[in-house]
Amino acid sequence: MPCIHGLRLILLTIAVSFGIFMNVLDTSIANVAIPTIAGNLAVSADEGTWVITSFSVSMAIALPLTGWLGRRFGEVRLFVFSTFLFSVASVLCGLSTNLTMLVFFRVVQGMVAGPMIPLSQSLLLANYPDDKKGLATALWATVAVAAPVLGPILGGYITDNYSWPWIFYINLPVGIFSVYFTWSILKDRETERIKLPVDYVGLILLALGVGCLQILLDKGKDLDWFNSNVIIVLSIISFISLVFFVVWELTDKYPIVDLSLFERRNFTVGTLAISLGYMIFFGSVVILPLWLQTQMNYTPTWAGLATAPLGIIPVLLSPCMGYVMNKIDLRFIVSCGFFTFGYCSFWLSGFDTDVSVGMVALVRFIQGIGAPFFFIPCTSILLSGLPNNRLASAAGLSNFLRILAGSFGVSIFVTLWDHRESVHQSKMVEGLTLYNPQIAHAYHQLQQQGFSTIESYAHIMQAVINQAYMLATMDVFWLSGVIFYALLLLIWFARPPFLAKRALPAAE
Repeated sequence: MPCIHGLRLILLTIAVSFGIFMNVLDTSIANVAIPTIAGNLAVSADEGTWVITSFSVSMAIALPLTGWLGRRFGEVRLFVFSTFLFSVASVLCGLSTNLTMLVFFRVVQGMVAGPMIPLSQSLLLANYPDDKKGLATALWATVAVAAPVLGPILGGYITDNYSWPWIFYINLPVGIFSVYFTWSILKDRETERIKLPVDYVGLILLALGVGCLQILLDKGKDLDWFNSNVIIVLSIISFISLVFFVVWELTDKYPIVDLSLFERRNFTVGTLAISLGYMIFFGSVVILPLWLQTQMNYTPTWAGLATAPLGIIPVLLSPCMGYVMNKIDLRFIVSCGFFTFGYCSFWLSGFDTDVSVGMVALVRFIQGIGAPFFFIPCTSILLSGLPNNRLASAAGLSNFLRILAGSFGVSIFVTLWDHRESVHQSKMVEGLTLYNPQIAHAYHQLQQQGFSTIESYAHIMQAVINQAYMLATMDVFWLSGVIFYALLLLIWFARPPFLAKRALPAAE
């Protein structure tokens, strides 16, 4: 089927991009609103992070099913139907009156969001001319990185000036636009539909293994990890389910997830690099606004404004990346991205409670330089050499692992953050005695200002907690920097050429 050109191609790009936009937006817009949502729904901030992880995990489970669903129902129908249901689920999220209801509809939203990202990639690549496929990837990535720019700002502004449900309601007009124009342009260009048996065993094992693993990571800290029988049972179920899932998918005639893609060297290296990188990246994206709001007394709007500059440079550079990638070794470009992320992580690890809004925004702005040097070329590397009929499966599986890693990153980073705070607090509390000259001086100053003995100790204790969280935040970002620098070596195991239109040997 010939490629699309002219105005129809522009409208298709905008329509599909709108679907990506609201999808990716929902992974970041709720970040700055978590403390507000948790407060309004009478739950803790830790429980509030389920709003993020429930969406991420359900989307991660649905992502690898994209290839099978696309072959069964057609990629165009699947994308349009998923986008429509995503819009409806967004409205239901906004209408939620308690955390259970909100998490349930976030799960529904994530399930239908899963196929949208890989299908948007495959639909664009399949309808763009061969000589412009790099541009298609760059345009797709531009929208994907633009959403995190607006996400924190929109989330903060809406939360402060309206109410948190509106961070979900805004998806409705965007979804309607995407559904209408995508279907109008592509309804006569549907992909081949193949009626395949449903791999129920693989689907159940995948959902059980991933679901139990995510619950384990989310509740581990509250239940004291492996001192809890619940955590032990969850870990056993998750391990057994995932092991059997891999064995089953490798031996089943009609696997729901095409694990044979890992036979390709570039797919394996690219997917591993983008998953680990995104895990660290997304984990830090959640920690920073949490620290700013819970310990630094930032409003959601100011937390959003301080963290949003991360996406300014990607929006400007991503469109150019499609041209640069054909001239420079992609491994070198990705290395530059990891180096920038690592450098800025070490920079963030040097912050203290006196840090200004401008300094936070500056670091996030510079950190944004690494985003287009990381996401776009990594995607090109892992898709290199794949024929069109495997693009949806490859994009689905790689995005599944990336989103899953991001969800795990949130749980791991929040747990690590709280753990390091407890460690630092316990050490500092040992010095909370009037025999300590600094404590005695602070105590007497507070008493002179009219505070009672209990109030004075409460003020001192609150200062200790703030310092402990500051040190914990420094620890998290320092570890992030170390991991980013380690990933510099991983990407060099990929092997050129990296052009998606050129077929490589099957046993690459």
